[in-house]
Amino acid sequence: MISSPSFQVTCSNCNLRELCMPVGLDPEQMQRVEEVVATRRKVKRGGMLFQNGEAFTSLYAIRTGFFKTCVATEDGRYQVTGFQMAGEIIGLDGIVTSHHSCDAIALENAEVCVMPFNRLEEISREVTALQSHVHKVMSREIVREHSVLLLLGSMRAEERLAAFILNLVQRLHARGFSSSELVLRMTREEIGSYLGLKLETVSRTFSKFVEDGIVEVKQRHVRILDTDALHRLVNNSRERR
Repeated sequence: MISSPSFQVTCSNCNLRELCMPVGLDPEQMQRVEEVVATRRKVKRGGMLFQNGEAFTSLYAIRTGFFKTCVATEDGRYQVTGFQMAGEIIGLDGIVTSHHSCDAIALENAEVCVMPFNRLEEISREVTALQSHVHKVMSREIVREHSVLLLLGSMRAEERLAAFILNLVQRLHARGFSSSELVLRMTREEIGSYLGLKLETVSRTFSKFVEDGIVEVKQRHVRILDTDALHRLVNNSRERR
C-alpha cells in the first residue's frame, strides 16, 4: 500500500460533506459523525489503496482524485469493475467476508478519508441518519453494478460508450463540474475493460462519435456537442429489451 502519513481531520468544513455524509444533522450529531473519520490518507498515482485478499477494516470516502477497482481473471488479465471519484465511498466489497475482493488503484494523486468500519457501526447506532446514509450508499452501489450488467448484456458498442460518457459527466456535474465537458482520468484500454470492449473498438467508437459531431476529443479531454444523440443511443438499447 502506497500512502503518506495520516493525520486527524474533521468533516464540517469539507465541500464534499453532502456527497458522502448525511445532511440535516444538528451540531451534536455532526460532532459524533465527525468521529467516524479517523484520518486522511494520500495515495500516489498508480498506488494501491487496498488489494484483493487484504483484511477489511475501513471504508474510504474519496476527497480528491480518481480510483479504479479491478479483479484478476483466471487467465491473468485484469478486469476493471468500476471507476470512483471524489465524494464517493469505496471499500464496501470487504464487508461480506471481512476481506477485500478487488484492488483499488489511484488513477491520479488522490486523498481519502479513512472510516474504520467498527467505529462507523458504533456511531450509526447512535445517529440513525448515518445508518440510513450508509444503506443508501450500499444500495447505490448495487444499482450501479446492475446497470453495468445491463451494459455488458444488452448494449452495442456505441450504446455502451454513450452510457459511460453520460454517467461520468452526470456524476461530475453533481460535484460542480461542467455538464458537457470532462477529462478522462482512465485510459481507453481501461474503459474497454470496464465496458467489455476491445481497445480498438473503444478508439473506433470515439472516432465515429467525432465524425458524427456528437463529441469533440482532444487527447483525454472530451466535449459533448450533442447530448441528445448520446441519450438516443442509450434509449435505443432500452427499447430493444
